[in-house]
Amino acid sequence: MPRILLAPMEGLADALLRGVLTTIGGYDWGICEFVRVSNSLLPARTFERICPELLHGGKTAAGTPMRVQLLGSDPGMMAANAERLVGLRPAGIDLNFGCPAPTVNRHGGGAALLAEPERLYAIAAAVRAVVPATLPFTAKMRLGLRDASRAIDNAQALAAAGIDELIVHGRTQVDGYRPPARWEWIARVRAAVSVPVIANGEVWNVADFRACQAATGCADIMIGRGAVADPLLARRVRGECGEQGGWEAVAPGVAAYWQGVRQKVLPEHAGGRLKQWLAMLRRNYGEAEVLYQRLRPVKAAADIDRLLLTADELRMPPESAQH
Repeated sequence: MPRILLAPMEGLADALLRGVLTTIGGYDWGICEFVRVSNSLLPARTFERICPELLHGGKTAAGTPMRVQLLGSDPGMMAANAERLVGLRPAGIDLNFGCPAPTVNRHGGGAALLAEPERLYAIAAAVRAVVPATLPFTAKMRLGLRDASRAIDNAQALAAAGIDELIVHGRTQVDGYRPPARWEWIARVRAAVSVPVIANGEVWNVADFRACQAATGCADIMIGRGAVADPLLARRVRGECGEQGGWEAVAPGVAAYWQGVRQKVLPEHAGGRLKQWLAMLRRNYGEAEVLYQRLRPVKAAADIDRLLLTADELRMPPESAQH
């Protein structure tokens, strides 16, 4: 069975959602949202805020290892922060060379670095020098900025710098998240480097998973938004449940997510978090569509509490409501 990995998703898969998705199950390991490194040595609490799994042995409550991703452009500061992170005992360390967000790219981070293979090498080599060989060390990259002309150069630079594995998202920075993912380019990268390559991009169902494997030659696949839209996708790939339906296995996770949001998020922002997830779940679940339409006009978190208590699609027990 190939490894199925949960992708880092800034602004979407926070610790609460990672906890729910890994409880539903099927993932071998995952990567948290990125920790931005600029010109300072970050305190331990910054790493622990973004990846609270560090406080629990580097794993989610379900026991899924969660690696920490660093984003930055200065080799020395990246290494210094990686060394501090090593002391917090993460499940692994990953480097971000794929974030397409303009706010990140303007400061020379994420996908913006894909124009400079030499810089990628310098960053990865500096971090490799402080990461013990026993700790998994990976990098995640896109194919390039506007085209894939330097994809192989970038991949070879990272491999030469000493990463253990390379995760390749089959899009460029300007592609954003528009389909299709260029799986054929992942295959070219895989053929050009000596380290194992993990494919990522546009896997929404079991058929996509198999097609991605076939097109890239990669056994191991990292799933991002497809995992959020169908929390059962990893288990479907493993043959643990059918390829359709399954809301009864997802609904408890939706309820648990809402409870977590109510405990950690200001009431005025809580509803937006739940609606964001339901908007993606409705791609696969009619029950999520019903809930989304019912909650869409509701602003107050307390009103959402009351609606969820009576929702046939969720059936939250009365004691779980927040007041």
